[in-house]
Amino acid sequence: MKLQGAYTALVTPFRGGAVDYEAFEALVEFQIADGISGVVPVGTTGESPTVTAEEARELVSRAVRQARGRVPVIAGTGSNSTAETVARTRAAEAAGAQAAMVVMPYYNKPTQRGLVAHVRAVHDATGLPLVLYNVPTRGTADLAVESLVELCKACPRVVGLKEATGNILRAQSVVAALGDRLTVLCGDDALTLGMLACGARGVISVTSNALPGAVAGVCRSFLEGDLEAARRRHLALLEVHESMFLETNPGPVKAALAAMGKVREEVRLPLVWPTEATVHKVLAALRRAGVSL
Repeated sequence: MKLQGAYTALVTPFRGGAVDYEAFEALVEFQIADGISGVVPVGTTGESPTVTAEEARELVSRAVRQARGRVPVIAGTGSNSTAETVARTRAAEAAGAQAAMVVMPYYNKPTQRGLVAHVRAVHDATGLPLVLYNVPTRGTADLAVESLVELCKACPRVVGLKEATGNILRAQSVVAALGDRLTVLCGDDALTLGMLACGARGVISVTSNALPGAVAGVCRSFLEGDLEAARRRHLALLEVHESMFLETNPGPVKAALAAMGKVREEVRLPLVWPTEATVHKVLAALRRAGVSL
């Protein structure tokens, strides 16, 4: 599976506590119409820890139906339970997803041997290509480069890594160790340009929920060899990227989408809506980036 460009880590819209599937489908269509390379439903930006298995299955199914093959759907299926991850990955495959994104287990605090065993178990029990998601700031485990090398030897359908350590040195090390065997995708919007320069092939983005065309344009310019345009486009988004993480994701990006009329002002507990001060900063950054609100 070729991974390249900008993929949106979709938010999950809610309405009165329930998933707002109509808003979700409209959001998927907005992404595709604005030039995104693919969509990632039910990742951690989609509040996966508080989305039920039934809701997750329906969200992936609707994303696949809405996409209609125009872009790939990479379903977020990871959890801190290997059995649950296997079940969600099988459900995503049955729903027609093209790949699954598997976050490293949170809270359990597995060793490197445990992380390798977790991924191998999911790989061997399912049939989808897997994009691993390493985000130690939101979990307790950091998948080491050596463990990635071991997994790439043992698991042919491990095709990508969403690298969200916030450390470009890590991205360099992964590319140096694995070359074209594993596609690295940036997992920190503000680092996209730097990671592309180090060998990443794109980004799985939070900001692109609100600005899919702009984020896609950074990757497209870079991959086409227009480095000056990529730099200019990336720096124009820097304040927006930073505003998206003033509070816990996805609160700020949902505030942006709510101001754009695309979702309601709702997250699921234990998350709470961002403060008025944060929302003000998010909307100010969007306006300075040229978004009409």
